Amino acid sequence: MQNLLSNLKITINEKLYVKDPETSELGRNILKNSIILIDEIGFEAFTFKKLGEKIQSNESSIYRYFENKHKLLVYLTSWYWSWMEYRMAFATTNVSNPIEKLEKAIKLVTENVVDDNATPHINEEILSRIIVEEFTKTLMTKEVDNENKEGFFLVYKRVINRIIDIIKEVNSDYPYAKSLASNIVEGSLHQHFLKNHLKTITNLSEKECATDFYTDMAKKILL
Repeated sequence: MQNLLSNLKITINEKLYVKDPETSELGRNILKNSIILIDEIGFEAFTFKKLGEKIQSNESSIYRYFENKHKLLVYLTSWYWSWMEYRMAFATTNVSNPIEKLEKAIKLVTENVVDDNATPHINEEILSRIIVEEFTKTLMTKEVDNENKEGFFLVYKRVINRIIDIIKEVNSDYPYAKSLASNIVEGSLHQHFLKNHLKTITNLSEKECATDFYTDMAKKILL
């Protein structure tokens, strides 16, 4: 999988950027350091001015790539889900056993992420922490319906739809495949958040990861 991912070209919705950041060194530097800075100070405190200071470039140069910080965050989360989709496709395509396929899919979307080194300007481990902490801020806005129509969340929905299809392979009679799949993906993010911040209301710890919980839950529901 590592060799395949090294040749990966992730395509992001063109409406999320003014200029494709993947086409220049400055653009890739913006992506790299925005991930680091958001992880360090949080999305609320993050500004293009602070990012410009970090990369030693004018704030105006960042606006040549992104209209605002919300679209930058949606871009980063779209990149993450695209990367996740490719990994899931590679991991499950040649697996014929539906249960094994479901286990692999759940593992990918719930495990602790490690940087794969295939994309030097994107640290997936740090980006995954941003997904846990900030992803709901891309969805829970007044503009979510319009942005959904624009296709901003298409790749996120594709990841969930892949799991829906696998659930149907495991048990075609189960009537709540969509809700179960979205709960696995979104719920695991919430459990990781609780593990990091509100430890007393989750059973998860570093030793008991979300993968075990959601695999156990899915099997008991479907089998």
